[in-house]
Order: sequence, then C-alpha cells, then structure tokens
Amino acid sequence: MPMGAPERETALDRHSILFAEDSELDSDFEARGAPEFFSDLNLDQIVESITAGRDEYNLKPFFHTPLRRVESINYRYDVFRDLENESIFGYVQAFAQDMRTVRGHLTQVGKLYYARQKQSWFLDAVEMYCGAVRRLAAQFASANLTSRGLLGIQSYLSGYVESSDFNSLASETQKLKEDLSGIMYSLFIEGKRIHVSRYGGEPDYGADVLDTFEKFKQGAPKEYSFKFPSTVDMNHVEAAILDLVARWYPEVFSALEAHYVHHRDYIDSTVARFDREVQFYVACLEHLGGIKRAGLPVCHPTVTDRSKEINGNDVFDLALANRLIRENRPVVQNDFFLQDPERIIVVSGPNQGGKTTFARVFGQLHYLAAIGCPVPGSEARLFLFDEMFTHFEREEDIQNLSGKLEDDLLRIHRILESATPRSVLIMNESFLSTTLNDALFLSKQIMERVIELDMLCVSVTFLDEMASFGRTTVSMVSTVNPTDPAQRTFKVVRKRADGLAYAVAIAEKYHLTYDGVKERIAAGAKERVAS
Repeated sequence: MPMGAPERETALDRHSILFAEDSELDSDFEARGAPEFFSDLNLDQIVESITAGRDEYNLKPFFHTPLRRVESINYRYDVFRDLENESIFGYVQAFAQDMRTVRGHLTQVGKLYYARQKQSWFLDAVEMYCGAVRRLAAQFASANLTSRGLLGIQSYLSGYVESSDFNSLASETQKLKEDLSGIMYSLFIEGKRIHVSRYGGEPDYGADVLDTFEKFKQGAPKEYSFKFPSTVDMNHVEAAILDLVARWYPEVFSALEAHYVHHRDYIDSTVARFDREVQFYVACLEHLGGIKRAGLPVCHPTVTDRSKEINGNDVFDLALANRLIRENRPVVQNDFFLQDPERIIVVSGPNQGGKTTFARVFGQLHYLAAIGCPVPGSEARLFLFDEMFTHFEREEDIQNLSGKLEDDLLRIHRILESATPRSVLIMNESFLSTTLNDALFLSKQIMERVIELDMLCVSVTFLDEMASFGRTTVSMVSTVNPTDPAQRTFKVVRKRADGLAYAVAIAEKYHLTYDGVKERIAAGAKERVAS
C-alpha cells in the first residue's frame, strides 16, 4: 500500500468516481484508441475540444470507453449533478490547481542538480499536498453531496486525513518547515572568501545603514531598477554556502534528507485517481458551459437498455455548434422520436440540407450518453447500445484493388455480421457509385436484414422508396424555404418523402441545376468570344 494510505483495506481504497465497478475496466484501457466510427460522427472533434489543454491527465481513454450498464451511466450523471453546484465545482477546481502545483514541484525536483535544493522543493510539494487534501476533505464534509461517487470520496478522505500515516507525514513535514525557517546564520565576506557561522546576535548592519542615511532623504528618491537573472537552480556558491550551513545544523538537514528518501511515494493512489478522474467531469462541464452561454440547451438524458422508444428534443451537432458559435452563426436544432414498432429513420431531401448532420446528431447523442456525458438538447431518451456502426461514403483508394462498390459491400457485410438487436447503425448515402436500380436493390436487401435484427438505424438516402419500407420505418425530410426552394432551412422534420431527392442528386451530379446550367452557358459564351 502506498505511503499515506489509511491502515485499513476496504473497497474504498480502490474508489473511482467514474466507474461504479472496477470490473468495467479491462487491461488495455489506457492504450485504447478512438472507435472506428469516431471520425464519421465528428466525435473525434468533440473529444479534442473537450480535452484540449488537459494532456497531463490522459483523459481520452475515458471518452473512448462506452459503459455497458445503465446503472454505471446513472452513476456518472449523479456525479455531474453534484458538480453542477457552483460551490462543489469550485472546491474541485481549487484542489485540481493545488495538485497541478504539486506535480510542477515534483517535476522541478527531477530537474534540479543540488541534493539539498531537491530535498527542499520536495518538502514544499508535500506540504502543499497535505494542505490540499485537508482542505478538500473539510469542504466535502460540509458540502451537500448526494452522488455515490463523491460520497465515497468524501468518506475516503475523512478516513485518510485522520489516519496515523497521513498525520505523521503532515506533522513531520510541518516540523521540518518550522525548523528550517528557524535557522539563522551569519556570512562574513572577505575578498573571495566567505565564512559561515551560527548567528550569534550580531547587529543588522543593513538597518544601521538605512538609519544613517535617512536624515539625508529629500523627497521621494529616484528609483533605479536593476534586472537580476531569475533562475530556479542554485549556483555553485549558493550550494557551497548551504553545505556549510548544514554543518552547523546537522540534525535538521539529516531529517530533511530522511524525509526525501522515505516519502518518495507520498501521494495516495486513491487521491491521485480522483485528481485525474474528476477532470473528465470538469472538462465536460467547462466545455458545455460555453454551449449553454450561447443559449443552447444541454441535458442529462434518460438512458434505457429495455425500450427502443427513444426521442430527442432541440438536439444539435455538438462539433458543428462549436464552430458556428465561434463564427457567431445560428445553430439549428431538431427533434426526433421513435415509437414501437418503429426502429429505422430514413432521411431524405435535397443535398446540403442537413441530412448528414442529423444522422451524426443521432450517433453523437447515443455515444455521449453511453459514456455518461450530458448531451446537446433540451430532453432526450436514448438506448444503451452494445455496438455502434457507421457506413459513410469513403473516397476510393487507388491502392485498393477492389472497386468502390465492392468495398462498400464488404464493409456493410462485416457490419451486419457483427450487429445484434442492441446495436445502432448509421448509414449515410451508401451505394452512390452504382445505378439507381442497383442501389435500390442493395438498399432493400440491407433494410430487410436491419429489420430482421430489430436494431435502431438512421439511413440518409436519395432513394425515397426506402422511406416507406414498412411499419418499422419512419420518413424524415430535410426542408427548404417554401418561398425559395434553393434556400435550405437545415430543419429535418417527420413527413413523407417528396420524391425529389434523387432527381436533385442526379441534376447536381451532372451540373444540370439552375446554377450549374447558368455557369456552363456563361463559360460557353466566354469561349466563343475568346475564339
């Protein structure tokens, strides 16, 4: 057990505020990378934004690990509710800053050259650590905590600061600080020689000099500023003087050296774990705080693993919102719902109308909920999936000997082989590389398999026939301004497909839209004039 831990072996010695049970962690947790679908759903951008500036905590594995139990998700949401109290959040932020300072001191210890200076910096770090832990323990003891996660830490800290090991560490550190601050010595400088002796009550000549010249003072003196080099490291003269001082006070400096040797692992493992894990919550709350200040809603969703009746109100793409807020542009919010036996949302409508963004929102909401993070929207009820799959268009790889259609088919085959009734699938305009009839045939085959699996699915398509495939299918359409059909609203609403999506896709593909035709006519006119 690390030095400073209480003299009792309890479950709290392994207490986590992120995982209700340590069994939810596997051996490769720390090395886990982003899931395959992250870039399709822009979740990589979201995680980068949330964790920016916190590399020292290595938070990304927490964002790459969805939870598997509803109870574990609610465990995190309860901690979020506690930390949404400004006072409690302030305690945690102050503690994090104290611990950051402690780590900074320990890093500096490793860079210093002279042993006694290392020992002094280490002593300061231990003093700051003991103070930080005691303050947090006292603050949590008086706080109105309700979550199991923070109540567990409160209980642990209460026992930890009362333990004999911690009190021995704190008292030994405090006594050393007092002994060192009580050391007084005299320097007698003669040419290039310095003599060090115990302070024997010699007069302070500096005070005498100031007193002598005080009578010559006429008004405010002119200030002469000198810039002295600032460095943490001692120079060889200072180190030599300190060694001579240590000879006069051997007991104190021997105790300082022993303190440095015996308490190298003084940071308690549970305290260190809390310091890291709480940054998951702090990072999310600070990031979502900016979203809220922009007037957008954020909520704790209801997460279920029993019912596939789900909904989201006023939801939006969190990655896109981050950019639009910076550009001072509005963020469009949408609603969706599925009621039994509905399982599949088919999204159609004009290109660049928000269809893909809507599909991403669906995936973002479910994934953020699966890691116990608040989601963008005023209200949401979401399903806890076992696996999430995406099938988005990929650029053709010239190194790949198979064609684009073959690659698409192989990817969707692997997905459907691995999917279960508890999986979520998001498809975005699959099979654009083939003919209408072939795309329709393939899409129907896939839809039949999705229906057979009874899995949740969002499919963005230009094939309006897919929007009325059966009772399990719901049609949603990206809308345009009724007075100007060329203007997108980016609102996706629940209604029957209008039959224009494929025509628009074909027109744009062959530059036969109104704007495309105008450009071609203008280009032809220029060529005739030039010739």
